[in-house]
Amino acid sequence: MIGTYREIFSARGSAAFSAAGFVARLPIAMVGIGIVTMLSQLRGDYGLAGALSAVFALAYAAITPLVSRAVDRYGQRRVLPAASAISACALGVMLLCVRFEAPDFVLFLLAIPAGCMPTIGAMVRARWTALYRGQPQLRTAFAFESVLDEVCFVAGPVISVGLSVALFPEAGPLLALILLVIGTFALVAQRGTEPAVRDRSEHVDGSVVRNPAMWALVAVMLGMGTIFGTVDVVSIAFATERGTPAAATVALALFAGASAVAGVVFGALRPGAALRRQLVFATAAVAVLLWPLLLVDSILTLTGALALAGISVAPTMIVATTLVESVVPHHKLTEGITWTVTGLGVGVAVGSALAGQMIDHFGTRAGFAVAVASGAVAFVVALGAYLLRRAK
Repeated sequence: MIGTYREIFSARGSAAFSAAGFVARLPIAMVGIGIVTMLSQLRGDYGLAGALSAVFALAYAAITPLVSRAVDRYGQRRVLPAASAISACALGVMLLCVRFEAPDFVLFLLAIPAGCMPTIGAMVRARWTALYRGQPQLRTAFAFESVLDEVCFVAGPVISVGLSVALFPEAGPLLALILLVIGTFALVAQRGTEPAVRDRSEHVDGSVVRNPAMWALVAVMLGMGTIFGTVDVVSIAFATERGTPAAATVALALFAGASAVAGVVFGALRPGAALRRQLVFATAAVAVLLWPLLLVDSILTLTGALALAGISVAPTMIVATTLVESVVPHHKLTEGITWTVTGLGVGVAVGSALAGQMIDHFGTRAGFAVAVASGAVAFVVALGAYLLRRAK
């Protein structure tokens, strides 16, 4: 298995752009929670903190597909530095405004351009695709990047919150700003692995979201994101009810860890089934393995159920992301991958909101039911898309 991953890094420059991409994508997991931590410490206003973080997340979801579309048209070297600079400057000014107690509406206005942060994971996957298009190594490369995504979303919030608490309230978002600039410029400096830009006349046929297959993939990723958002909120609430809120951290770490391990193993395999059929099987596993969450009655059973559910997460995301390469034109790959990432991010926000409402009105078991329902919807969408494809 180690040899399989060593093989993908035999290409010149692959390790360098993957490392740079890891640094540049870490901020997206740090900024939202960093904003909440910063404002809660300086102003003690959790409502403002949550609203500002939500505006940033929504701005990111709306703007980043446009950034990726521009990348497909003009190239990473021309677009990424400008987009990252806009985001970094807006974040920097926001930190100053928070420190000097500027009016709240100014913070919300700045959160919008801060969402111009590029989807670096899509940029890195586009480089892997340029290296291994049509080869089995591409799936392994996507698996590796999915594991890095897991690491980012586990380590990023911990780093951001830890720095803001230990040093000064703005420390977490400030480090995110610095990493974004350093990582982005390190990535675009590697011109040898940058995907070639096609003739601009090829881009006149509009966005990839006009493709029904893309809608299906985005819907599946939306479901996966809803699962993430739900599991995070409900696990914390469940552990808090039992007087051990810190136990939620261990349970969620095992959820992410099981997903990462499954992703590593799955990425080293070479299944013979078509990708669309793999997606049906993967989402079916998600739907089935989430059911034990409805039966948890202790921290121990919660931890076991989350670890079991995590096994199906990364393989599903790997297959869905790999499928993008086969359903969109090559010159629109970055935009296509970005839409799936956007679906994931919107799903996290939706899942968090739904879970909170269900917990408040019906309890934690009802919160877990949101995750189970999301898994079932993802399976139905994947199965429906597969059957429609077969019927043609």
